[in-house]
Amino acid sequence: MISSKSLAELINQTPLIKSKSAFSFKSPASSICSGIFLCLTVALTAFPTISNAASKDELKGVSAEISRQKNSLSGQQKKLNELQSELKNHEVTISKLGQEIRHTERELRNVQSNLNQLEEQKQQLEITKKQQTETLENLIKAYYITSKSNAMPALLQGGDAEKMDRIGQYFQHLAKARSEAIEALALTQSKLDEKERQLSEEENRQSTLLAQQKSKRDDLQKNQSQRKSTVNKIRGNIRNNESYLAELRRNESRLKAEIAKAAKRNLSPMNGLASYRGKLPWPVNGQILHSFGTSQSGQVTWKGIVINAKQGEAVKAVHSGKVVFAEWLRGYGLVILLDHGKGDMTLYGYNQSLLKKDGDIVRAGETIALAGNTGGQSRTSLYFEIRRNSQAQNPKSWLK
Repeated sequence: MISSKSLAELINQTPLIKSKSAFSFKSPASSICSGIFLCLTVALTAFPTISNAASKDELKGVSAEISRQKNSLSGQQKKLNELQSELKNHEVTISKLGQEIRHTERELRNVQSNLNQLEEQKQQLEITKKQQTETLENLIKAYYITSKSNAMPALLQGGDAEKMDRIGQYFQHLAKARSEAIEALALTQSKLDEKERQLSEEENRQSTLLAQQKSKRDDLQKNQSQRKSTVNKIRGNIRNNESYLAELRRNESRLKAEIAKAAKRNLSPMNGLASYRGKLPWPVNGQILHSFGTSQSGQVTWKGIVINAKQGEAVKAVHSGKVVFAEWLRGYGLVILLDHGKGDMTLYGYNQSLLKKDGDIVRAGETIALAGNTGGQSRTSLYFEIRRNSQAQNPKSWLK
Protein backbone atom coordinates (compact mmCIF):
# COMPACT_ATOMS: atom_id res chain seq x y z
CA MET A 1 0.00 0.00 0.00
CA ILE A 2 1.21 3.53 -0.74
CA SER A 3 1.49 5.69 2.40
CA SER A 4 0.29 9.27 2.56
CA LYS A 5 3.88 10.50 2.62
CA SER A 6 4.93 8.35 -0.36
CA LEU A 7 1.85 9.52 -2.22
CA ALA A 8 2.74 13.14 -1.57
CA GLU A 9 6.31 12.57 -2.74
CA LEU A 10 5.11 10.86 -5.90
CA ILE A 11 2.81 13.79 -6.62
CA ASN A 12 5.63 16.28 -6.12
CA GLN A 13 8.22 14.31 -8.15
CA THR A 14 6.13 13.09 -11.05
CA PRO A 15 6.18 15.40 -14.07
CA LEU A 16 2.96 16.15 -15.92
CA ILE A 17 2.46 15.24 -19.58
CA LYS A 18 -0.30 16.47 -21.85
CA SER A 19 -2.85 14.08 -23.22
CA LYS A 20 -5.50 14.75 -25.85
CA SER A 21 -8.27 13.81 -23.47
CA ALA A 22 -6.98 14.91 -20.02
CA PHE A 23 -4.00 15.39 -17.70
CA SER A 24 -2.04 12.12 -16.89
CA PHE A 25 1.17 11.10 -15.03
CA LYS A 26 4.23 8.94 -16.07
CA SER A 27 4.47 7.03 -12.76
CA PRO A 28 2.51 3.92 -11.78
CA ALA A 29 0.60 6.02 -9.26
CA SER A 30 -0.60 8.38 -11.99
CA SER A 31 -4.17 6.94 -12.03
CA ILE A 32 -4.53 7.43 -8.27
CA CYS A 33 -3.13 10.94 -8.40
CA SER A 34 -5.33 11.83 -11.32
CA GLY A 35 -8.41 10.75 -9.32
CA ILE A 36 -7.37 12.77 -6.27
CA PHE A 37 -6.62 15.83 -8.39
CA LEU A 38 -9.94 15.52 -10.16
CA CYS A 39 -11.83 15.24 -6.87
CA LEU A 40 -10.09 18.30 -5.48
CA THR A 41 -10.82 20.26 -8.62
CA VAL A 42 -14.50 19.27 -8.65
CA ALA A 43 -14.84 20.06 -4.93
CA LEU A 44 -13.25 23.50 -5.32
CA THR A 45 -15.49 24.45 -8.24
CA ALA A 46 -18.67 22.90 -6.84
CA PHE A 47 -18.85 24.87 -3.54
CA PRO A 48 -19.46 28.35 -5.04
CA THR A 49 -21.98 26.85 -7.48
CA ILE A 50 -24.02 25.34 -4.64
CA SER A 51 -23.77 28.59 -2.64
CA ASN A 52 -24.91 30.73 -5.60
CA ALA A 53 -27.81 28.37 -6.32
CA ALA A 54 -28.95 28.57 -2.70
CA SER A 55 -28.77 32.36 -2.73
CA LYS A 56 -30.81 32.55 -5.92
CA ASP A 57 -33.43 30.23 -4.48
CA GLU A 58 -33.59 32.32 -1.30
CA LEU A 59 -33.95 35.53 -3.33
CA LYS A 60 -36.70 33.95 -5.39
CA GLY A 61 -38.46 32.90 -2.18
CA VAL A 62 -38.13 36.37 -0.63
CA SER A 63 -39.35 38.04 -3.84
CA ALA A 64 -42.29 35.66 -3.99
CA GLU A 65 -43.16 36.38 -0.34
CA ILE A 66 -42.91 40.15 -0.89
CA SER A 67 -45.13 39.83 -3.94
CA ARG A 68 -47.58 37.71 -1.98
CA GLN A 69 -47.65 40.19 0.88
CA LYS A 70 -48.14 43.09 -1.54
CA ASN A 71 -50.98 41.25 -3.25
CA SER A 72 -52.47 40.41 0.13
CA LEU A 73 -52.27 44.04 1.31
CA SER A 74 -53.60 45.23 -2.02
CA GLY A 75 -56.45 42.74 -1.76
CA GLN A 76 -57.20 43.81 1.82
CA GLN A 77 -57.17 47.48 0.84
CA LYS A 78 -59.41 46.78 -2.13
CA LYS A 79 -61.81 44.87 0.11
CA LEU A 80 -61.74 47.68 2.67
CA ASN A 81 -62.48 50.25 -0.04
CA GLU A 82 -65.41 48.14 -1.26
CA LEU A 83 -66.75 47.81 2.29
CA GLN A 84 -66.40 51.56 2.89
CA SER A 85 -68.25 52.19 -0.37
CA GLU A 86 -71.01 49.84 0.83
CA LEU A 87 -71.10 51.66 4.16
CA LYS A 88 -71.45 55.01 2.40
CA ASN A 89 -74.37 53.69 0.31
CA HIS A 90 -76.11 52.26 3.38
CA GLU A 91 -75.66 55.40 5.49
CA VAL A 92 -76.67 57.80 2.70
CA THR A 93 -79.75 55.62 2.00
CA ILE A 94 -80.60 55.51 5.72
CA SER A 95 -80.27 59.30 5.90
CA LYS A 96 -82.50 59.75 2.84
CA LEU A 97 -85.11 57.32 4.21
CA GLY A 98 -85.01 59.14 7.55
CA GLN A 99 -85.70 62.45 5.81
CA GLU A 100 -88.53 60.90 3.78
CA ILE A 101 -90.05 59.37 6.91
CA ARG A 102 -89.92 62.72 8.72
CA HIS A 103 -91.50 64.40 5.68
CA THR A 104 -94.24 61.75 5.60
CA GLU A 105 -94.83 62.25 9.33
CA ARG A 106 -95.28 65.99 8.73
CA GLU A 107 -97.72 65.24 5.90
CA LEU A 108 -99.63 62.82 8.11
CA ARG A 109 -99.89 65.48 10.81
CA ASN A 110 -101.21 67.95 8.21
CA VAL A 111 -103.68 65.37 6.91
CA GLN A 112 -104.91 64.67 10.43
CA SER A 113 -105.28 68.40 11.07
CA ASN A 114 -107.25 68.75 7.82
CA LEU A 115 -109.44 65.81 8.77
CA ASN A 116 -110.17 67.38 12.17
CA GLN A 117 -111.05 70.73 10.58
CA LEU A 118 -113.22 69.10 7.92
CA GLU A 119 -115.02 67.05 10.56
CA GLU A 120 -115.72 70.19 12.61
CA GLN A 121 -116.96 72.02 9.51
CA LYS A 122 -119.14 69.05 8.60
CA GLN A 123 -120.66 68.98 12.07
CA GLN A 124 -121.34 72.74 11.90
CA LEU A 125 -122.98 72.34 8.49
CA GLU A 126 -125.13 69.51 9.81
CA ILE A 127 -126.28 71.77 12.67
CA THR A 128 -127.05 74.53 10.13
CA LYS A 129 -128.90 72.05 7.93
CA LYS A 130 -131.00 70.91 10.89
CA GLN A 131 -131.86 74.50 11.80
CA GLN A 132 -132.70 75.36 8.17
CA THR A 133 -134.86 72.25 7.86
CA GLU A 134 -136.76 73.20 11.01
CA THR A 135 -137.23 76.75 9.68
CA LEU A 136 -138.56 75.44 6.40
CA GLU A 137 -140.91 73.09 8.19
CA ASN A 138 -142.22 75.96 10.34
CA LEU A 139 -142.74 78.12 7.26
CA ILE A 140 -144.67 75.37 5.51
CA LYS A 141 -146.82 74.85 8.62
CA ALA A 142 -147.46 78.59 8.94
CA TYR A 143 -148.40 78.82 5.30
CA TYR A 144 -150.77 75.89 5.66
CA ILE A 145 -152.43 77.17 8.84
CA THR A 146 -152.78 80.71 7.48
CA SER A 147 -154.23 79.55 4.21
CA LYS A 148 -156.73 77.30 6.04
CA SER A 149 -157.90 79.91 8.54
CA ASN A 150 -158.23 82.61 5.89
CA ALA A 151 -159.95 80.80 3.10
CA MET A 152 -159.74 82.65 -0.19
CA PRO A 153 -163.33 82.02 -1.30
CA ALA A 154 -164.69 83.73 1.81
CA LEU A 155 -162.50 86.74 1.29
CA LEU A 156 -163.44 86.99 -2.35
CA GLN A 157 -167.18 86.94 -1.48
CA GLY A 158 -167.10 90.25 0.34
CA GLY A 159 -164.30 90.21 2.85
CA ASP A 160 -162.30 93.14 4.16
CA ALA A 161 -160.08 94.46 1.33
CA GLU A 162 -157.42 95.72 3.77
CA LYS A 163 -157.29 92.40 5.56
CA MET A 164 -157.18 90.68 2.23
CA ASP A 165 -154.19 92.80 1.18
CA ARG A 166 -152.42 92.16 4.48
CA ILE A 167 -152.93 88.41 4.19
CA GLY A 168 -151.70 88.49 0.62
CA GLN A 169 -148.50 90.24 1.67
CA TYR A 170 -148.07 87.71 4.48
CA PHE A 171 -148.41 84.87 2.00
CA GLN A 172 -145.80 86.52 -0.22
CA HIS A 173 -143.47 86.86 2.76
CA LEU A 174 -143.98 83.19 3.67
CA ALA A 175 -143.36 82.13 0.09
CA LYS A 176 -140.20 84.18 -0.14
CA ALA A 177 -138.90 82.94 3.21
CA ARG A 178 -139.68 79.39 2.22
CA SER A 179 -137.85 79.83 -1.10
CA GLU A 180 -134.81 81.31 0.68
CA ALA A 181 -134.86 78.52 3.25
CA ILE A 182 -134.96 75.93 0.48
CA GLU A 183 -132.03 77.60 -1.31
CA ALA A 184 -130.01 77.86 1.93
CA LEU A 185 -130.71 74.25 2.73
CA ALA A 186 -129.63 73.18 -0.76
CA LEU A 187 -126.42 75.23 -0.44
CA THR A 188 -125.68 73.69 2.96
CA GLN A 189 -126.28 70.22 1.55
CA SER A 190 -123.90 71.02 -1.33
CA LYS A 191 -121.23 72.15 1.16
CA LEU A 192 -121.78 69.02 3.19
CA ASP A 193 -121.34 66.87 0.10
CA GLU A 194 -118.10 68.74 -0.69
CA LYS A 195 -116.82 68.23 2.86
CA GLU A 196 -117.66 64.55 2.62
CA ARG A 197 -115.67 64.34 -0.62
CA GLN A 198 -112.69 66.19 0.92
CA LEU A 199 -112.82 63.96 3.98
CA SER A 200 -112.79 60.87 1.76
CA GLU A 201 -109.81 62.22 -0.21
CA GLU A 202 -107.86 63.04 2.96
CA GLU A 203 -108.62 59.63 4.45
CA ASN A 204 -107.39 57.95 1.25
CA ARG A 205 -104.29 60.14 1.32
CA GLN A 206 -103.73 59.21 4.94
CA SER A 207 -103.99 55.50 4.09
CA THR A 208 -101.47 55.94 1.24
CA LEU A 209 -99.04 57.85 3.46
CA LEU A 210 -99.31 55.24 6.22
CA ALA A 211 -98.55 52.48 3.69
CA GLN A 212 -95.57 54.47 2.39
CA GLN A 213 -94.42 55.05 5.95
CA LYS A 214 -94.50 51.33 6.70
CA SER A 215 -92.59 50.54 3.50
CA LYS A 216 -89.96 53.16 4.26
CA ARG A 217 -89.55 51.97 7.84
CA ASP A 218 -89.11 48.41 6.56
CA ASP A 219 -86.46 49.64 4.09
CA LEU A 220 -84.82 51.62 6.88
CA GLN A 221 -84.67 48.58 9.14
CA LYS A 222 -83.22 46.50 6.29
CA ASN A 223 -80.52 49.09 5.52
CA GLN A 224 -79.67 49.47 9.20
CA SER A 225 -79.18 45.71 9.44
CA GLN A 226 -76.99 45.72 6.31
CA ARG A 227 -75.01 48.67 7.67
CA LYS A 228 -74.36 46.79 10.92
CA SER A 229 -73.08 43.80 8.96
CA THR A 230 -70.83 46.02 6.83
CA VAL A 231 -69.43 47.80 9.91
CA ASN A 232 -68.56 44.44 11.48
CA LYS A 233 -66.80 43.38 8.27
CA ILE A 234 -64.81 46.64 8.22
CA ARG A 235 -63.74 46.10 11.81
CA GLY A 236 -62.69 42.56 10.94
CA ASN A 237 -60.73 43.89 7.95
CA ILE A 238 -58.75 46.37 10.09
CA ARG A 239 -58.57 44.31 13.26
CA ASN A 240 -54.82 44.82 13.77
CA ASN A 241 -53.43 48.14 15.04
CA GLU A 242 -51.32 48.80 11.93
CA SER A 243 -54.30 48.54 9.60
CA TYR A 244 -56.46 50.67 11.90
CA LEU A 245 -53.72 53.30 12.21
CA ALA A 246 -53.24 53.40 8.44
CA GLU A 247 -56.99 53.82 7.93
CA LEU A 248 -57.13 56.67 10.48
CA ARG A 249 -54.26 58.44 8.74
CA ARG A 250 -55.91 58.08 5.34
CA ASN A 251 -59.19 59.40 6.75
CA GLU A 252 -57.42 62.37 8.31
CA SER A 253 -55.67 63.13 5.02
CA ARG A 254 -59.01 63.04 3.18
CA LEU A 255 -60.52 65.44 5.70
CA LYS A 256 -57.60 67.87 5.41
CA ALA A 257 -57.86 67.75 1.61
CA GLU A 258 -61.60 68.52 1.70
CA ILE A 259 -61.08 71.41 4.13
CA ALA A 260 -58.30 72.82 1.93
CA LYS A 261 -60.50 72.55 -1.19
CA ALA A 262 -63.42 74.18 0.59
CA ALA A 263 -61.19 77.02 1.80
CA LYS A 264 -59.99 77.69 -1.76
CA ARG A 265 -63.50 77.57 -3.22
CA ASN A 266 -65.00 79.94 -0.69
CA LEU A 267 -63.79 83.28 0.60
CA SER A 268 -66.46 84.24 3.13
CA PRO A 269 -66.74 87.97 3.90
CA MET A 270 -67.70 87.17 7.53
CA ASN A 271 -65.61 88.33 10.49
CA GLY A 272 -64.50 84.98 11.87
CA LEU A 273 -64.57 83.66 15.43
CA ALA A 274 -61.69 85.61 17.02
CA SER A 275 -63.93 87.75 19.25
CA TYR A 276 -65.98 84.72 20.35
CA ARG A 277 -63.27 82.65 22.03
CA GLY A 278 -64.80 81.06 25.12
CA LYS A 279 -68.27 82.38 24.19
CA LEU A 280 -69.53 79.91 21.55
CA PRO A 281 -72.53 77.70 22.44
CA TRP A 282 -72.17 73.92 22.33
CA PRO A 283 -73.47 72.25 19.15
CA VAL A 284 -75.17 69.57 21.30
CA ASN A 285 -75.45 69.09 25.03
CA GLY A 286 -73.63 65.97 26.13
CA GLN A 287 -70.63 64.41 27.81
CA ILE A 288 -67.26 64.56 26.04
CA LEU A 289 -66.31 61.03 25.02
CA HIS A 290 -62.95 61.90 23.41
CA SER A 291 -60.97 65.07 24.07
CA PHE A 292 -58.84 67.13 21.71
CA GLY A 293 -55.19 65.99 21.54
CA THR A 294 -55.71 62.60 23.19
CA SER A 295 -54.53 59.47 21.40
CA GLN A 296 -56.87 57.96 18.88
CA SER A 297 -54.41 55.21 17.93
CA GLY A 298 -50.62 55.21 17.91
CA GLN A 299 -49.35 58.59 16.77
CA VAL A 300 -52.79 59.72 15.55
CA THR A 301 -54.53 62.11 17.97
CA TRP A 302 -58.04 63.55 18.06
CA LYS A 303 -58.19 66.85 16.15
CA GLY A 304 -61.56 67.68 17.67
CA ILE A 305 -63.91 66.40 20.37
CA VAL A 306 -66.52 63.64 20.32
CA ILE A 307 -69.69 64.57 22.24
CA ASN A 308 -72.27 62.03 23.38
CA ALA A 309 -75.68 62.67 21.78
CA LYS A 310 -79.12 61.12 21.27
CA GLN A 311 -80.13 59.62 17.93
CA GLY A 312 -81.79 62.35 15.88
CA GLU A 313 -80.87 65.12 18.33
CA ALA A 314 -80.65 68.61 16.79
CA VAL A 315 -77.10 69.69 15.91
CA LYS A 316 -76.85 73.49 15.97
CA ALA A 317 -74.40 75.88 14.34
CA VAL A 318 -72.18 77.46 17.01
CA HIS A 319 -71.96 80.66 14.92
CA SER A 320 -73.41 82.10 11.74
CA GLY A 321 -71.64 80.94 8.60
CA LYS A 322 -71.83 79.46 5.13
CA VAL A 323 -72.04 75.75 4.35
CA VAL A 324 -69.00 74.88 2.23
CA PHE A 325 -69.17 71.08 2.48
CA ALA A 326 -72.17 68.82 3.13
CA GLU A 327 -71.44 65.23 2.14
CA TRP A 328 -70.47 61.78 3.38
CA LEU A 329 -66.75 61.51 4.17
CA ARG A 330 -64.98 58.25 4.94
CA GLY A 331 -64.33 57.87 8.65
CA TYR A 332 -66.51 60.88 9.55
CA GLY A 333 -69.85 59.93 7.99
CA LEU A 334 -72.24 62.73 7.03
CA VAL A 335 -70.32 65.96 7.57
CA ILE A 336 -71.20 69.66 7.49
CA LEU A 337 -68.40 72.23 7.28
CA LEU A 338 -69.18 75.89 8.01
CA ASP A 339 -67.00 78.79 6.93
CA HIS A 340 -67.16 81.74 9.37
CA GLY A 341 -64.69 83.98 7.54
CA LYS A 342 -61.09 85.00 8.34
CA GLY A 343 -59.97 81.37 7.87
CA ASP A 344 -62.20 80.09 10.72
CA MET A 345 -64.26 76.93 10.16
CA THR A 346 -66.31 74.52 12.26
CA LEU A 347 -66.93 70.88 11.35
CA TYR A 348 -69.78 68.61 12.48
CA GLY A 349 -69.45 64.87 11.76
CA TYR A 350 -71.11 61.46 12.43
CA ASN A 351 -74.55 62.97 11.62
CA GLN A 352 -77.65 60.90 10.91
CA SER A 353 -78.98 63.47 8.43
CA LEU A 354 -77.88 66.80 6.98
CA LEU A 355 -80.53 69.54 6.93
CA LYS A 356 -78.46 72.06 4.98
CA LYS A 357 -76.70 71.90 1.62
CA ASP A 358 -73.55 73.38 0.12
CA GLY A 359 -73.92 77.15 -0.26
CA ASP A 360 -76.60 77.67 2.41
CA ILE A 361 -76.21 80.55 4.86
CA VAL A 362 -77.01 79.58 8.45
CA ARG A 363 -77.60 81.58 11.61
CA ALA A 364 -76.03 80.96 15.02
CA GLY A 365 -78.11 78.36 16.86
CA GLU A 366 -79.86 77.12 13.72
CA THR A 367 -80.32 73.36 13.40
CA ILE A 368 -78.06 72.14 10.59
CA ALA A 369 -78.10 68.37 11.12
CA LEU A 370 -79.39 65.52 13.25
CA ALA A 371 -76.97 63.55 15.40
CA GLY A 372 -76.22 59.93 14.46
CA ASN A 373 -73.50 57.31 14.15
CA THR A 374 -72.49 57.49 10.48
CA GLY A 375 -68.95 56.77 9.37
CA GLY A 376 -69.18 53.33 10.96
CA GLN A 377 -69.39 54.61 14.55
CA SER A 378 -70.56 52.20 17.24
CA ARG A 379 -72.57 54.77 19.21
CA THR A 380 -74.50 57.97 18.57
CA SER A 381 -72.31 61.04 19.00
CA LEU A 382 -71.16 64.26 17.35
CA TYR A 383 -67.62 64.85 16.10
CA PHE A 384 -66.85 68.57 16.37
CA GLU A 385 -63.80 70.50 15.15
CA ILE A 386 -62.73 74.15 15.06
CA ARG A 387 -60.08 75.09 12.51
CA ARG A 388 -58.18 78.37 12.03
CA ASN A 389 -56.37 78.58 8.70
CA SER A 390 -56.76 74.77 8.43
CA GLN A 391 -55.07 74.21 11.82
CA ALA A 392 -57.09 72.26 14.38
CA GLN A 393 -57.93 74.13 17.60
CA ASN A 394 -59.02 72.82 20.97
CA PRO A 395 -62.82 73.35 20.89
CA LYS A 396 -63.03 73.55 24.69
CA SER A 397 -61.07 76.81 24.53
CA TRP A 398 -63.80 78.29 22.32
CA LEU A 399 -66.99 76.87 23.80
CA LYS A 400 -68.58 78.47 26.84
